[in-house]
Amino acid sequence: MSTLKPAVNNDDHIEGSLSAPVEIVEFGDYQCPYCRQAYPIIKDIQVLFEGQIKFIFRNFPLAELHQYAFLAAQSAEAAALQGKFWEMHDAIYENQARLSDDLFLELAGGLGLDLEKFKQDVASAEVKEKVEGDFESGVRSGVNGTPSFYVNGEKFDGGAIDLRNMLNESAE
Repeated sequence: MSTLKPAVNNDDHIEGSLSAPVEIVEFGDYQCPYCRQAYPIIKDIQVLFEGQIKFIFRNFPLAELHQYAFLAAQSAEAAALQGKFWEMHDAIYENQARLSDDLFLELAGGLGLDLEKFKQDVASAEVKEKVEGDFESGVRSGVNGTPSFYVNGEKFDGGAIDLRNMLNESAE
């Protein structure tokens, strides 16, 4: 069984109650079609189990397969520096069919970000290191594709629908 390395920490983007008993970590690639399919299911899980789960997203861009995956991850992290990680995360998945060099700036503008700061941050070493650090965490944790999920620190063997079914069963 693969375990999450490192454990969830202050460098992570966490949505939901910090004291929630169930911690779900997704390693995702913004250009991955399977991650796009998982996105609304994760949103559904967050609504169904509000207060019971905290959701963490770590970047795992498969750059050799997906032309815009790394830039998308950098864009989400640059938005995070202006307090808008989750808004950019959602906007990228909701516009996955339109991924292009120009899309990220358009999304940043739509989120009301400071575009000059956004452009500088996307290109910064700090943002690149965050994305690479998440990717390295995935490698160390045994991620072999996206999306990969970890529940309470243990690799979950299945996709987002399996995850929802497991949570439903344990809630009964």
